[in-house]
Amino acid sequence: MHHSIVTIGWVHLFWLLPPVLIVIGIFARWRIGGANALYALGRMLLQLTLIGYVLIFIFRAESGSIVLGVLGVMLGFAAWIALRTVPKRRRGLFPLGLGAIAAGGGATLLLVTQGVLHLHPWYRPDYMIPLAGMVFANGMNSVSLAAERYFSEIEEGANWVEARNRAMHAAMIPVLNALFAVGLVSLPGMMTGQILSGVSPLIAVRYQIMVMLMIFSAAGISTALFLAFLRRARMHEVA
Repeated sequence: MHHSIVTIGWVHLFWLLPPVLIVIGIFARWRIGGANALYALGRMLLQLTLIGYVLIFIFRAESGSIVLGVLGVMLGFAAWIALRTVPKRRRGLFPLGLGAIAAGGGATLLLVTQGVLHLHPWYRPDYMIPLAGMVFANGMNSVSLAAERYFSEIEEGANWVEARNRAMHAAMIPVLNALFAVGLVSLPGMMTGQILSGVSPLIAVRYQIMVMLMIFSAAGISTALFLAFLRRARMHEVA
């Protein structure tokens, strides 16, 4: 088996331009935010390009304090982005979202990196940062869905238990779908990357199981904590 990874040139990425333009055209034609989609694509290109250089610096620095600083920045952005579904309440809910993702995602990340993987040093950035990205991103998405659904239910007259349960269910749908689909419909990113780099599929499977359990736990705990914090703060009474 040939184990070398195919190098993608910047010019080769233009082969994906036609389908991207088709989707942008649909957005514009249907008047559902073509400009916002273009902005999102532009941000994605800029952010990923910059993070490539940043990660090179972090990996070479091998500093625990730098890694912790990066994790803090990731958490802050995750909490802020998560609450874009409730823009009027975003500032008031930010501490709750931050605390929920930090607690749920942080605890899961700690168990994975120090219990499952036994990283040495503990902050090993080539593992810690990508795994933290998966954990915080999934916590972010679940909290985002939960916040939107929770306040929609409250505004429609549901009581707290009904709103909480429906919000939790809605937030976990993408995660549960991923669990059902993995191995049948999709080979997720980490598993695909490892197989492409020549790792045995059986080893890649174990890593992917770890990732799926990590994502399920982080998303579920972060969402449950966020909803519990909402109950405590009674944010649905805030205009």
